[in-house]
Amino acid sequence: MNKEEIMQILPHRDDMLLIEDCENVNGIAIGHYKVRGDEFFLRGHFPGNPIVPGVILCEMMAQNACVLMKDNLDKDCIPVYTGLNNVKFRHPVRPGDTIELKCEITRSKKPFYFGKGSASVDGKLCMSAEFSFAVTGDK
Repeated sequence: MNKEEIMQILPHRDDMLLIEDCENVNGIAIGHYKVRGDEFFLRGHFPGNPIVPGVILCEMMAQNACVLMKDNLDKDCIPVYTGLNNVKFRHPVRPGDTIELKCEITRSKKPFYFGKGSASVDGKLCMSAEFSFAVTGDK
């Protein structure tokens, strides 16, 4: 999916749409984001030594996971985080890096979904987490 197709699933726009492409490969969402260096979240984090904040990596992971649920999301649905567990940050992500996100849904009990995911750069693990979210307006 390209950015326009992602926007058909997610309500995020402008600076908060944090994945550029994604696809469902056998139940695993694989997505990417190239860190340009001019993003809002790098302006003060940290001057002279910009690092993508961990909370932004977590948001990227959640947005990426939504590709797995595209058939359960309609324009009136909004996916929202309900929990993050066992979050680990292992390596900083910096401008010029291309982040590869991988997520999978491990179980669901509508409207709740549970999963796990990771973010890596050039094959090096940067972040991993377990997560849960709810889909408001889920049918």
